[in-house]
Amino acid sequence: MSILYLLIPLSLILLGLAVWAFFWAVKNDQFDDLEGPAHRILFDEDENDLPADERQRRRDARERAKAQRSDPDEPG
Repeated sequence: MSILYLLIPLSLILLGLAVWAFFWAVKNDQFDDLEGPAHRILFDEDENDLPADERQRRRDARERAKAQRSDPDEPG
């Protein structure tokens, strides 16, 4: 029975922390857009949507990285 004198105040403190964390999250706009991130993953950036010069720049960067992985001693 004496453990209740410890557990009741402890549970009230934890409840207070949970309520504070919830209101902090609401105040700092943590719940503004709940659906956006779920839909954003479906519309991943497609390389065909990029301009031609950006596609070429990325292709060149991939080739340079691949060349460096295959021969790390090659200057470049």
